[in-house]
Amino acid sequence: MARLPSKQEILAFLSDHPEKAHKRDIAKAFGIKGAERIDLKRLLRELEDEGHVEKKRRAYRDPETLPPVSILLVNAPDPDGDLTARPVEWQGEGAEPSVRILPREGDPALGQGDRILARLTPTPGEEQDYTARMIRRIGHAPTTILGIYRKASEGGRIMPIDKKGDRQWVVSPGHEHGAKDGELVEAEQSGPKGRLGLPKARVTQRLGAPGAPRAVSLIAIHQHGIPHEFPPEVLAEADAAKPAGLSGREDLQGLPLVTIDPADARDRDDAVLARPDDAADNPGGHVLWVAIADVAHYVTPGSELDREALKRGNSTYFPDRVVPMLPDRLSGDLCSLHEGVPRAVIAVEIRIREDGSKLAHRFTRGLMKSRASFPYEEVQAAMDGAPTERAAGLMDEVIRPLYAAYAALLKARARRQPLELDLPERQIVLDEAGQVTSVDFKERLEAHKLIEDFMVLANVCAAEELKARKTPLLFRVHEEPDPEKLEALRETAEASGLTLAKGQVLQTRHLNQLLAQAAGKDEAELINMSTLRSMSQAYYGPENFGHFGLALRNYAHFTSPIRRYADLVVHRALIRAHGWGKDGLSEPEIDRLDKIGEQISDTERRSMVAERDTVDRYLAAYMSERVGTELPGRVAGVAKFGLFVKLDEAGADVLIPIRTLGGEFFHYDRDSQSLMGSQSGRVMRLGQRAVVKLSEAAADTGGLVGELVSIDDAVIPRGPSARPGKPPRRKQGAAKKKAAAKAEKRSRVRRR
Repeated sequence: MARLPSKQEILAFLSDHPEKAHKRDIAKAFGIKGAERIDLKRLLRELEDEGHVEKKRRAYRDPETLPPVSILLVNAPDPDGDLTARPVEWQGEGAEPSVRILPREGDPALGQGDRILARLTPTPGEEQDYTARMIRRIGHAPTTILGIYRKASEGGRIMPIDKKGDRQWVVSPGHEHGAKDGELVEAEQSGPKGRLGLPKARVTQRLGAPGAPRAVSLIAIHQHGIPHEFPPEVLAEADAAKPAGLSGREDLQGLPLVTIDPADARDRDDAVLARPDDAADNPGGHVLWVAIADVAHYVTPGSELDREALKRGNSTYFPDRVVPMLPDRLSGDLCSLHEGVPRAVIAVEIRIREDGSKLAHRFTRGLMKSRASFPYEEVQAAMDGAPTERAAGLMDEVIRPLYAAYAALLKARARRQPLELDLPERQIVLDEAGQVTSVDFKERLEAHKLIEDFMVLANVCAAEELKARKTPLLFRVHEEPDPEKLEALRETAEASGLTLAKGQVLQTRHLNQLLAQAAGKDEAELINMSTLRSMSQAYYGPENFGHFGLALRNYAHFTSPIRRYADLVVHRALIRAHGWGKDGLSEPEIDRLDKIGEQISDTERRSMVAERDTVDRYLAAYMSERVGTELPGRVAGVAKFGLFVKLDEAGADVLIPIRTLGGEFFHYDRDSQSLMGSQSGRVMRLGQRAVVKLSEAAADTGGLVGELVSIDDAVIPRGPSARPGKPPRRKQGAAKKKAAAKAEKRSRVRRR
């Protein structure tokens, strides 16, 4: 008869032989047979009840250790390029163990987010707790789940915060990560659907109360996966940077360059100066200087700063915070062109004719010292006759010459005719506590337009310079509108009594003629918005297809390297083209310019969506006090499921569900963007004036829902005023005939 092992002996065996955790293995190791297995089973149950081991699929192991074969989630490579991972499931009370992956020849390349099945070996006393050999890759990390945690009797649920989302997730006991009821949490899928038919999730991070001040932008940051914390090695590299000196640079410190930015700007990456051109070959002309922060001096290819900047792609701007592309040591200090301090720049000197056309340009790598840091409002007030004391001292030397050069550029702009959209930009105004106090529309001053036109010209010079020197770069590409979208715009215009030229190659001047027809009319906002929607999305790429919206053949982003990686690439290309140093565009970068362009185009879109979602949530919070009130607006969207009405006051979009429009059936016409009632024959389309009663304002999702009170002054009946049904046969036939005619029309457009 074998001696029954003690509990300490069983635990020691499991620690030394984690791969032999089955009850059968334990019995064999201690020579236990027959009826004695009952006593062993009792001992193992006691160890389980005491928390020393856990039973998983008839195997026993120490909950503070990982099983010999585990599923791991691969982390991002460390600075040395080594891969580490973390266990997908960890039930221990201690710190989650770290795992170093030991790749073998023939293993597939692994990246952050990959899930692998791996064989583990404990490594006590070393930096990592385990080493892992991959058995096979089993997929990629699940999409991050962001939602409100609701506690239940056992575990809980995660409710969606996305206004388009309706999926809930079950959180099993032990997977709550300490989350409290009502908290905003981040989670990931941990298993298939359970008994309730809902997928399972495990909470990975608690983000606090969703209604707390400044939580709105935090939701967007996590929901869209925007990196917002700099790794220690990136911060260390930024902190070690020193100001650039004059060596190898042209001394521009004697030029009265100034910066003109928003009043609350933290980074200043462009400075400007204009003077009359005294050269005999340019009577009445101007010399314009545009100096841009030399970020490439500090962020070199392959550095930690470079890798992080590429991952972010651009800075992201929210009403309450900025998620910068570069650490503050650079973005707010060394690279920022602050008043009165020497700063490294890449500058372009541009000679402009009296009619605004460009005569010549010259790039240089220099050192400047800003004469003044102006907000837009101060410069505009000075030109309007109310200069401040410091602006008065620079009127003749700086401010008037800037506006004179701008007046010349306006002549060239009128000839070029870039797209002239008139869409006021909303501005969310917050108090110190982060609560919305008002929703304003940003004022567009001449000072804003002056800087924009100077920057556009500098960007053109950069693209032309690199193209002439046959140096690879990333262009800012904006291709022509899709013919189908253009046809939809033409139909919207016709429905509003306006015309869009056809039968010729589309140019921006044709669209400007349409916008001019709508100016001052009720349809102006509709036509401007519809024109914007007809445009293709701009992107970055190494192939030059021109910029349709700006009516330019050569265009690249050069003027904002502090907040856009694309501009940093163009700076490096200029350094390479002129032989200014070893920090220019590298061969590996040139080989993957197309990939870089795709990545930063994606990050730009990510930021745009995150910023828009944040504004929607702030608007919903602001409008929550108006629930139950009637508000005027205009139909800005039509879909099968209802209407979207843009409110006059705040510019917010309110959904009018189709079920609230009465009991009749509504036929949706995609081509004309309209809904037609089956019994009443009432037509609801884009651009109509409407009054809505706000019934719901959900700040956590950004959704606004209302009921239609009237449209074009016609009162909408409440409730099931007519029997449900399909449109009358005569109207169905007319609608089908109209749709077929439009389809044939679009087909002819495509064939051309």
